[in-house]
Amino acid sequence: MVKAHEIARYECETRGVAVRVTPEFLDDQSDPDRQLFMWAYTIEIENNGHETVQLVSRYWLVTDATGKVETVRGPGVVGEQPILEPGQRYSYTSGSSLKTPSGFMRGSFEMSLASGGRFDAAIPAFSLDSPYDRTSVH
Repeated sequence: MVKAHEIARYECETRGVAVRVTPEFLDDQSDPDRQLFMWAYTIEIENNGHETVQLVSRYWLVTDATGKVETVRGPGVVGEQPILEPGQRYSYTSGSSLKTPSGFMRGSFEMSLASGGRFDAAIPAFSLDSPYDRTSVH
């Protein structure tokens, strides 16, 4: 169980590419009265494989507390298409907003291999939790 002062971290690995996600609720940028809830998330990608890879594109599914799903696709991340040699890491921070006080995100990065071919590196599903979520489990 994650305590209030601990930060949740999610991780998975596909074909030697590890993807780690650390989300953070942004209370100072949120406005619950207007149904605006903001999160930042930091992504770290590490090439644990034996071949150089390049992040070509991203694919996200963003789901709010009502089950509404938004799909996001696009080239690279934060305007970049980083190349990672074996053992290298790349990280960036981005953000997302919801109209509900909680939700989750998941997705994949399309990776290109230096030797040719492509594969999808999974981005682990991660929770977007805020202190405004009044959901209770019975």
